[in-house]
Amino acid sequence: MNISLNWLNRYLSPGDVTASEAEHVLTFAGYPVEGIDELASGDTMLDVELTSNRGDLLSHVGCAREIVAALSASTTRALKMPEFKDPASGADITGSLRLTNDEPSACPLFTARLVRGVKVGPSPKWLVDLLEAVGQRSINNLVDITNFITHELGNPCHVFDLKKIAGNELVIRYAHKGESLTTLDGKSHKLITSDLVVADAEKPTSLAGVMGGQASEVDNTTTDVVFEMATWDPVVVRNAARRLNMRTDASHRFERIVDPRTIDFAARRAVEMIVDLAGGELASGVLSEGAQLPVTDPITVRVDRCNHMLGIEVSKEDARRHLEAHEVEVSDAAPGELKCIPPAFRPDLEREIDLIEEIARTVGYDTIPERDTIDVRVRHPQESERARKELHRVLTGLGFYETVTFSFVSPAAATPWLEPGLEAVAVDDDRRGSESILRPSVIPSLLTCRKANASGQVNVPGGVRLYEMSAVFAQSPSKDTVERRKLTLLLDAEGVQPGKKAKPEQLQSAIRSARGAVEHIARAMGGLDAKVDINPVEPACSGWMAGAFGEIVIDANRIGVLGLVSQDVLKPNGVDIPVAAVELDLDALVTMYPPKATVTRLPAFPAIERDLSLILDEATHWAEIDGLVRGSNLEHFDSLSYVGSFRGEQVGSGKKSVTLRMRFRHPSETLRHEDVDPQVSRVMERATRDLGAEIRT
Repeated sequence: MNISLNWLNRYLSPGDVTASEAEHVLTFAGYPVEGIDELASGDTMLDVELTSNRGDLLSHVGCAREIVAALSASTTRALKMPEFKDPASGADITGSLRLTNDEPSACPLFTARLVRGVKVGPSPKWLVDLLEAVGQRSINNLVDITNFITHELGNPCHVFDLKKIAGNELVIRYAHKGESLTTLDGKSHKLITSDLVVADAEKPTSLAGVMGGQASEVDNTTTDVVFEMATWDPVVVRNAARRLNMRTDASHRFERIVDPRTIDFAARRAVEMIVDLAGGELASGVLSEGAQLPVTDPITVRVDRCNHMLGIEVSKEDARRHLEAHEVEVSDAAPGELKCIPPAFRPDLEREIDLIEEIARTVGYDTIPERDTIDVRVRHPQESERARKELHRVLTGLGFYETVTFSFVSPAAATPWLEPGLEAVAVDDDRRGSESILRPSVIPSLLTCRKANASGQVNVPGGVRLYEMSAVFAQSPSKDTVERRKLTLLLDAEGVQPGKKAKPEQLQSAIRSARGAVEHIARAMGGLDAKVDINPVEPACSGWMAGAFGEIVIDANRIGVLGLVSQDVLKPNGVDIPVAAVELDLDALVTMYPPKATVTRLPAFPAIERDLSLILDEATHWAEIDGLVRGSNLEHFDSLSYVGSFRGEQVGSGKKSVTLRMRFRHPSETLRHEDVDPQVSRVMERATRDLGAEIRT
């Protein structure tokens, strides 16, 4: 930021700050002066390095405020704001101009004033000298005034020639498809529908927050001018300026937030200068459209917290004085606390620590002592970090390799993984090329890694296993972003040769391996008693294989999904063997941690185990068998486990033989076989009746 010393002193009383004094004060306030140039006009230009959060310092008044605040403890120097009188006004503006703001969220406030009968000509020498001192070329009195206000108060503004505005109407809207705009620098730009413009009744007249248009430019024939001052959404301005490679004084300031509450003073100051330097008559009234003006919420500053952070003792009265030096409105709160309302021109002051930093800068960083040693308190690691570390340990032990992949995928890769009711989040950026979608699932990224492993002829016993912890993205039809953190696993079907058709038992083995990984994860997060159920359902996304998909329920909470990846997805990704995948809600897993430990006495008496083989319909799920056994109220029942399944001619087409193992134990005596025979018979009867099972002998 270039600062003219003569210009700076216009806002200081007394206005006699020297270049070396300004350099010292600004540098120790955190804004070093990179260079000092003596100009032929007798002025001095200071090149001040600013941080991106201090848009208010992109003006001479802002820098003057900073100097006054920094010197508040040692001098009586005061801020001298520009003084002006509102000029007399004539006929109402509403008969000459209409204003419509279709995008109040992107344009929080747009104001327009009309000055009739101006005379465009050269600027007075004092104005030319001040502008040239900061590297600005004088154009004419009207344009020079807008540049002057931009550098004086930090409020970019613009003037339109009224007779060049079609329909005498200004509309704030997004550009229509196919529209173009020739800007003041003579360059033509093709607009896209995310570019915000100020348009007249026919076409865009300026690119909002960046640069005005040539079609409505003020020239020597101009007599009636529309003076515009507004504020814009920083992201909208930044995106347009970056896409079109147009970095201007206006966009630089709007990207750093111009509060709408600062507009009225700056606009009145500007039109007074227009009437003074270009003549004419100000129309009565102001056209103003936008959202409701923001209200700054109070921030509580705790004096003890301030002293703890700074390592020095600052009294409550001194803290108040230092904050008021920055025009923060301060009042008493609870004992030892101050209620603070930052000024409108300081949007960077959002939290208590921001105000503590202002106190530190005002006290002076050089007065805060440096300690030779730092006290370190050893704390227990956060449970969330311990949980993630445990997840890494478990998955690595199961043979999984962690991946770190890019968050963008192609539209074709994203579509199969979009859940119903959600849409893809796309970025309008040519640099992303074909991968312009924020991934709704990590599975496409893991498939890309799997293809790379296949291309590299990686051969791992048991197949390649990959996992990643990362965020996935989608949006609702109303464009509300849906962001979730997922733990995603991908594992090969073991024993399948590339390009060969997998046998049913190989696919089932892949599902069981995936379930086994989930059970290990559940027990690591929730303890050995964590109960995992896989409920078969139809997949909601086309990326999953129908008939090989289920919801994962841990301790009665739905926490993810598991299944085989569809061949329609594998083939385009160049993966020629079946793979299973798991998606788990990472935050829900972390919340389960630490695992709940249970301690029981070792059994004093032996158990009796009974295996039972049931011939069932292929569609019968293990959850049904598990529920039947556990719901039979078996005496001395200890546990149930799955042994295996068999399919073949011996059991018939569409049937399977499922072998389960029931364990029985008595806490105070040794069981005999005749003690458990009735329980086993009860299970057999219920299985025959409720599941249509045949008992295989």
